[in-house]
Amino acid sequence: MAMDDKIDNKSEELKGKAKEGVGRATDDEELQAEGQGDQASGKVKQAGEKVKDAAKDVFRK
Repeated sequence: MAMDDKIDNKSEELKGKAKEGVGRATDDEELQAEGQGDQASGKVKQAGEKVKDAAKDVFRK
């Protein structure tokens, strides 16, 4: 996985955590849900990149 992708995916996840926290603190359910969605999206992208990395390792052998 390219380092840029790792950073982008992790930053999306962290941005989601921040949005969720602000949404919870301000009783903004929409913002809270958006933050949870951002976190899930970042985690899914990270998992996809890990699968790509594992496939590359398998084919190198």
